[in-house]
Amino acid sequence: MRIDAHQHFWSYSPAEYDWIGEEMRAIRRDFLPPDLAPLLTAAGLDGTVAVQARQSLTETDWLLRLSDSARLIKGVVGWVPLAGAERSVISRLERYCEHPRFKGVRRVLQSEPDACFSDDRFNAALDAIESFDLAYDLLIFARQLPAALPWVDRHARLRIVLDHIAKPVVNGAPAREWRAHIRELGWRPNVSCKFSGVVTEVPGWQWTPELVRPYFEVVLEAFGPERLMFGSDWPVCLVAADYARWVQVVEDLVRPLSPDERAAIMGGTAAKIYRITS
Repeated sequence: MRIDAHQHFWSYSPAEYDWIGEEMRAIRRDFLPPDLAPLLTAAGLDGTVAVQARQSLTETDWLLRLSDSARLIKGVVGWVPLAGAERSVISRLERYCEHPRFKGVRRVLQSEPDACFSDDRFNAALDAIESFDLAYDLLIFARQLPAALPWVDRHARLRIVLDHIAKPVVNGAPAREWRAHIRELGWRPNVSCKFSGVVTEVPGWQWTPELVRPYFEVVLEAFGPERLMFGSDWPVCLVAADYARWVQVVEDLVRPLSPDERAAIMGGTAAKIYRITS
């Protein structure tokens, strides 16, 4: 199964998606399953994992309803408030896990201080996520990796998915610090990584395949094909690259690998981590 492990849907409104700034005005509109379906078909992809784009239970409910009618949505990574009372977190997870396509949870940590990693209520909620056999998507900037590493060790049995290779600034050769931290994360067998959201981390969005290749090589070495997955970050990626171009770039990057390794990155890893069977 070939899967896009990371994309978003939204019914756009300026108030609810205020993170889409003026420089991203090209994506200030609705993006729904009928918009994505022909792109998946053209790329030979069987489905996608829809990831939350705003921290709202309303959006999580909406994404799950979308998945009921759009068979291309193989899984949903939604938002659940993870800083509340443990009982309320468990109650919400119980309700969401009744839906077969609820596969994981994400909290937008990239805008939070490093102290969030030691918050007791947050960590208790992550224990609950693990107990429900869900994945947790880790959205951070590269500068947060040092704080995230001990947090990862605290949750050694939780399936953690690093989004967007930790969003380093993609400008020239990969920074030594980012390389070292990624390799250290790769030693943790419960952590996988999405090769997604890369082109939007290039200053001015002026990128080439040659620019992103060294970043791919770092995460491939750190995680191996069995813990690395392709993601488009559509429609956010559209400010820097159209869907077909990004798919082609990743296909070119994985071409030297074996058929099994290519299959893992282009869908097998996502199916395994998110427990997708059909």
